[in-house]
Amino acid sequence: MVTVSASSGRPYHLIIYGASGFTGQFVVEEVARTSSEGPKGNLKWAIAGRSRPKLEKVLEQAAEALGRPDLKSVDIIIADVGEPESLAAMCRQGVIVLNCVGPYRFFGEPVVQACVENGAHLLDVSGEPQFLEGIQLNYHDKASEQGVYIIGSCGFDSIPADMGVIYTRDQFKGTLTTVESFLSANTGPEGARLNEGTWQSAIYGLADSSKLRSLRKKFGHKPLPVVGTKIKRRSALFFSREMQQYAVPFMGTDPSVVKRTQRYLAEELHESPVQYGAYVGIGGISSVFKFLFFGMMFWFMVKCSFGRKLLIKFPEFFSLGVFSLSQKNIYIFLTFVFFGEGYTEDQDPSQGKPNAKIRTVVQGPEPGYVATPISMVQAAITILNEPESLPKKGGVYTPGSAFGKTTIIKRLDKHGIKFSIM
Repeated sequence: MVTVSASSGRPYHLIIYGASGFTGQFVVEEVARTSSEGPKGNLKWAIAGRSRPKLEKVLEQAAEALGRPDLKSVDIIIADVGEPESLAAMCRQGVIVLNCVGPYRFFGEPVVQACVENGAHLLDVSGEPQFLEGIQLNYHDKASEQGVYIIGSCGFDSIPADMGVIYTRDQFKGTLTTVESFLSANTGPEGARLNEGTWQSAIYGLADSSKLRSLRKKFGHKPLPVVGTKIKRRSALFFSREMQQYAVPFMGTDPSVVKRTQRYLAEELHESPVQYGAYVGIGGISSVFKFLFFGMMFWFMVKCSFGRKLLIKFPEFFSLGVFSLSQKNIYIFLTFVFFGEGYTEDQDPSQGKPNAKIRTVVQGPEPGYVATPISMVQAAITILNEPESLPKKGGVYTPGSAFGKTTIIKRLDKHGIKFSIM
């Protein structure tokens, strides 16, 4: 097994692929801000994509936004997902590739393949469970042989949730057995507006739900052991006393990512797994009616190709203005609250009900284009600076399974994504 490290002879520690995309632009700025946190205080990086003029424009914008004229001279690599040799050439030059090109179901696998075959670690911000689990099924063994780490969902999906459960477990004095997370968002008077990338991930994720069940059967997993009392699943719509508003199950990739992490901890590290439920607040009774109407419409439309095309073409209309083709972004601030239950150190989890509780919080800035770049970049810096704390073998990992023994939470906290006990 050959593991590529920060001390290898490759010219770049990081290569941002898809730097001219909407997310990529913010990742470029975040890498520039944190370059002093690289190995020995010097992060060597480049940007990559298929259009040199667009990439040059991204560097000009970053230079102006940060007051850093030197950014205009950052190296540019031309690589196209449709040209495998260009991807291979890109991957041979970097220790880590940050893939910002989505939707990942269309463009993600060629980049994964190029990284595995050419010995580069890969991080992405995919929120598409079918893509993430398909990559694990098809590339884990190959990546392990090469000593390469492939780590998906390193953005808002799903570092706050996955590392939040890890943090809650580590702060609990005893055996933590269940965790429920509740996501809420605070917005300004203009409301919230996000780019359509997350919207498309939700569309494709729901459309592929039946394929995802078929995919999971191929793993042949045994059910995870239930430690302590079995978690109670909430209804599809309920009033949350914890949040004092109505809530629904969280439909994103967080539950699947957390479960994959817990499976890794149980099967590979022989640690006690935590049962997990994820929910999101939707507001008062008026919000419930809006949610039911547009939720039903969304559900039916994703089931046919014509409906999906309409949803993708008119995101602002079908999401009540939350998602937009416009690059204008109105910031929102996220809060994850985790309610954990378990057993104190002197209590046997096989006997009786849980006798201890814990409440933790993860708070951060706007999720899509502030928290996501911070999370992705800090994950990369963690790989570069703490290789001894990563899993011993390469492979396809979740954030929690890759970074559970590192100091990434302290790194995130330093950059505005705060983990705390309430």
